[in-house]
Amino acid sequence: MSQSFTSSESYSVADIQNVIRKVTADFLMIAESTRAVEVERAKKWAHDVELFARNGYLKQVDLTLLSNGKEVRAIRYTTKTEGGELESSRPGGVLWPEVAGAQLRIVISYTKAYDQSAREKLRSSLQIPWSTSTADISHSSLSSAAGRGYSSNDYGIQRQDYS
Repeated sequence: MSQSFTSSESYSVADIQNVIRKVTADFLMIAESTRAVEVERAKKWAHDVELFARNGYLKQVDLTLLSNGKEVRAIRYTTKTEGGELESSRPGGVLWPEVAGAQLRIVISYTKAYDQSAREKLRSSLQIPWSTSTADISHSSLSSAAGRGYSSNDYGIQRQDYS
């Protein structure tokens, strides 16, 4: 499928795919190192995140490792449509520990464009049945550290790490 944007942004679907490929690599590293979810599940998350991004609906993704309900690590990915402000890094640095009672929680925040019509449009293409979340994603029990930037032309994602 081919798509392009007609707005003033200078990025393409290929740029979005390049950036999401790096996010996907992070997801897979986290799934493998924590063993908290199957790699196939992380691939489904990545598929849907890319679908939201390609359609202009992705605002933020928050991925948290929990141990018996307590936050251990987290990453927040925030979309930037002026990615030229980010230096593009390689994915990585997310070899999280295996912990007792491990669970990975993913919370996606959407742009205002993701209205009821958009939900209907994407429903059949999504691999995960996403639902509303009331999870606290402030990570107040964790410390933030400098993350990485993933960008291609003017599309980017800023990664913020918490531990």
